[in-house]
Amino acid sequence: MRAQEFLTATTGLAVKGALKLRDAVIVTKNAEGHTAVRETIDPQPGRTALSSGMWTGLLGLLVGGPVGWLVGGAVGAGVGAATAKVIDLGIPDEWVAWFREAVQPGTTTVLLLLEDLHVGALAKEMERFPFARLVHTTLPESALRQLEEALGQEHIADA
Repeated sequence: MRAQEFLTATTGLAVKGALKLRDAVIVTKNAEGHTAVRETIDPQPGRTALSSGMWTGLLGLLVGGPVGWLVGGAVGAGVGAATAKVIDLGIPDEWVAWFREAVQPGTTTVLLLLEDLHVGALAKEMERFPFARLVHTTLPESALRQLEEALGQEHIADA
């Protein structure tokens, strides 16, 4: 899957310090129109509930013994799950929902939230993906043109 390969390449650029990867989402729509979304960074309610429950349960055990462990674990799990549902640390859910609908059947879209981007390094990496298309960016015009050139793509007017 080229999308996963691109995400791996972007992660490699982050390790090298060429950018900071704040969030990544892969949206895939199969030929029948079924869409799958894989988020990489946002907290998930189940995992956050388990982690919060464990830590508050441990604190409750230290403070209140076995009863404190039970109460602390239950409260922490509930708070952790609710927090994960409310907090969105990366790409807004509205954008993910829009791309979920907009992705064409049989294609995959990679959404990236980047900071401190070295455009030249990303452009060089993007040259390996000639069939990829840049759909939207908030980068300055000069950076946009550099990335489009790396992909061999015509200028997108609405980016």
